[in-house]
Amino acid sequence: MIGSFPRSFQIRNIKTDDVTIHLRAGGRGPAVVMLHGFGDTGDMWAPVAAVLVKDRLVVVPDLRGMGLSSHPEGGYDKKTQAHDIAAVMNKLRIEKAALVTHDIGNMVGYAFAAQFPERVTHWVVIDAPLPGIGPWEEIIRSPALWHFNFRGPDVERLVNGRERIYLDRFWNELSAKPKAINEATRRHYARLYARPRAMHSAFNQFAAFTLDAVDNKVFAANGKLTMPVLALGGDHSFGTQMADIMRLVAANVTGGVIANSGHWVMEEQPKQTTAAIVDFIGVAANALVERRQIGMQRLHRIPLWIDGHKHVVEPVSVGSKLFDPAGQVKERGRTHIRAEGVPEIHGVGLAS
Repeated sequence: MIGSFPRSFQIRNIKTDDVTIHLRAGGRGPAVVMLHGFGDTGDMWAPVAAVLVKDRLVVVPDLRGMGLSSHPEGGYDKKTQAHDIAAVMNKLRIEKAALVTHDIGNMVGYAFAAQFPERVTHWVVIDAPLPGIGPWEEIIRSPALWHFNFRGPDVERLVNGRERIYLDRFWNELSAKPKAINEATRRHYARLYARPRAMHSAFNQFAAFTLDAVDNKVFAANGKLTMPVLALGGDHSFGTQMADIMRLVAANVTGGVIANSGHWVMEEQPKQTTAAIVDFIGVAANALVERRQIGMQRLHRIPLWIDGHKHVVEPVSVGSKLFDPAGQVKERGRTHIRAEGVPEIHGVGLAS
């Protein structure tokens, strides 16, 4: 279901060299920039933004040519779009930020982190591969991904006026729970993708993958990213493969799986996904677990704040190398932590 951003959020349209980026921004504190992908817009992040805004400055743009941003003819390679995000941050006087990305947003996020590593503090990357990296050539041969090469004038004529039919295919086939993407959500995004030039721009996002693969190989050859990365995949989608892919380009990666979800994690499992993002970035409503690194091979005593009181808790058992805030990943284990006078807390795996 499409959520609402808190009233404190402001709508802005920021003009860069050749594009106007539509965004929502609210809150104060360390910045978080959230990037969407195809089939969504920045609206997908409303549930997470409502939590993060309590302690953070949250910036949620629509990518070039998507949502309510403008539709230039070119610039859909992710290297260029990373410069769009840098320009937005410059206009907002944001020096550095945590990134949260999904789908095509992952590709823009990697191009941004690779070009501006000093501007990224943490990165949560969700359920989509990176062109040219790891098993990319195998992935793009999957029959489920025929849309990567579905474009051109005749294709646009076929889809014109039938955007809802086209989008339904993605929501239905790439989800574990199609009904979780309800009618209001489908209508909302179908209207946005039916706007003039919206599908033309969306097809251009996919058309740029060949160039993106070339750029990404150059980025990867320059060395791995060093900021902490949380790689999340839906258990009915990319699953643990997300972490495998990200370890090819980043040195400090924690893997995670969103249980009972396909690709559309914010629509299918919003609470579980929000909890994973918020915990990794370091914000929680009532409890904050501090770790020097999530990806450590040895266990640590964990300071935990509950109702304003500090307790030190001991990991009692660990059976996984998987970060699982919901404790629902079968056969991967979970950490069970207990403290004197503190309710038992389940589901946070602390291992590399």
